[in-house]
Order: sequence, then structure tokens, then C-alpha cells
Amino acid sequence: MTIQWFPGHMAKARREVTEKLKLVDIVFELIDARLPLSSRNPMIDEVIHQKPRLLILNKMDLADETETARWIRYFEAQGMRAVAINSFEGRGLQTVIKAAKEILEPKLERMRSRGIRPGAMRAMIVGIPNVGKSTLINRLAKKNIAKTGNTPGVTKAQQWIKYEKELELLDTPGILWPKFEDKEVGFKLALTGAIKDKIVNMEDLAVYGLRFLEANYPARLTDRYGLTTVGDEILPIFEKIGSLRKVYAVGGEVDYDKVAELVVRDIRNEYLGKLTFDFTSQQSQND
Repeated sequence: MTIQWFPGHMAKARREVTEKLKLVDIVFELIDARLPLSSRNPMIDEVIHQKPRLLILNKMDLADETETARWIRYFEAQGMRAVAINSFEGRGLQTVIKAAKEILEPKLERMRSRGIRPGAMRAMIVGIPNVGKSTLINRLAKKNIAKTGNTPGVTKAQQWIKYEKELELLDTPGILWPKFEDKEVGFKLALTGAIKDKIVNMEDLAVYGLRFLEANYPARLTDRYGLTTVGDEILPIFEKIGSLRKVYAVGGEVDYDKVAELVVRDIRNEYLGKLTFDFTSQQSQND
């Protein structure tokens, strides 16, 4: 699946992030715990350079817990501090504040040694669309300040939000990269909702999802759809799922479009359990 999608507001967002970077002490890079690598925009590395950074694996409630723990260890072995949270329920938020303070402690100590009393930490939140930036801000602010939504592209402008006396946050619009060089990345992002459904082929996405389950979570595939294998012929698979779940069009035939939507919705809504789509074992082979 080739997706080239770089709306004008995302090009503007990159310029604004670059311009505002000098105003912050640390960057909070928010990524999807289900896609710890695929949801990391390589462009962000280019933009923030050596600025202190905290990786925040959001939506940990949707991800495979064992894999999330492995990813945190992996990133820390690469020299990047990482924590896992569930911003929707507010779980793990104090670990964000604690980790940020620890990362910035050398700078804060230098300030104190010169007689300067450190003020509130200033942090910029960056990440791809629909990873939960605004939800995290609202949880930290303890009120609905930032707009939220379950579709990418809700946040369109930057805004500062204060968290008590110790943190000031700068929200930014989500930034996707111009082209996905790896089609697997495109599929994974689309499957978890980071890319608008209207620009992807839902049947292709459902097939990718089913084959991913077959390869990595075969018991889930069997439990949910009664399938032991997917194979090359996809229509019989759609027929079986459609019949099992009674997804029929007018005339009583299986509605393939609705079956595709059902599979994608099942994956997104945790009906197939907690799923992680990037694995540290695969990354180790590529390092």
C-alpha cells in the first residue's frame, strides 16, 4: 500500500515546531505503544536534533504488555528514556513528570549552582496524528483544554497549557511524513487509525490485519473468526467471517465491504485482545 499524504497544515506544523523548539526545555515524543517504531516519524529526529527528549508510549492499554516492556528496555538501551501510559484513563502520568525531571536534572542543577531558581519545565508534545496528544494534555491539565477526537488531524494549531506549577506544555498538530517508504508501516498506521480511512483501501487493510494475526496471534484469529489459516484466496475467508457474523447485503449475500470494515473495527476496538504490531525481535535483526 503506497500512501503519499502531506497536507499543507502538516508542512506548516513542521515549520512551527522548528521555530518554537528554542522555547522549550524538553520534547515529549508521543508514540503509539502498539507501534513503537512505525508511529515514530523520522522527520521529528531531524527537527529536534539534540534537544532533551522523553519517549512516551501511549495507549498501553491496547498493546501487548510483554512487548511494551521489551520496547521500553530497547529504547533505553539506545540511550532514550521511555515510559508507557494510558492517557485516556490517566494511568502513568506521574511517571512522565518524574522522568522529565530526571532527564533535565543536570540542567536544573547547573541553574541552582548559579543561584538561579528553576521555573516550570517547558515541554513540547510532538507525534503523528491520532496518537493521543490532546488527550494527554487534557489529563495533565485536569480539564478539557485541547480538542480531542478519534480521527487524525483534530489539532490544527499550537497552544500552551499549564500543569500546576511544575510544567507548561506546548501542543502541536500531528506530523506525518510525505511518503511511507515501507508499505508495512503504512498498513500498520492505517490499521490503528493514524491515517484517515477515506484514503485507504479497507479490504486491503482487513486482509493485512488477518494475515498479521495469522502470523503473530493465531489463537486470536481462531477464537474470533474460527479460522486456522488465511491463505491466498481471500473471498472464502470473507465469506466465512460474513456468515459467522451475519454481515449480509440486500439479497442475502455476504457484504464484503462491511466484512472488511468489521475486521478493521475488531482490531482497533480490542475485540481481538491487546495487540502490538512492531516487535523488538524483528528490530534487533535489522540493527
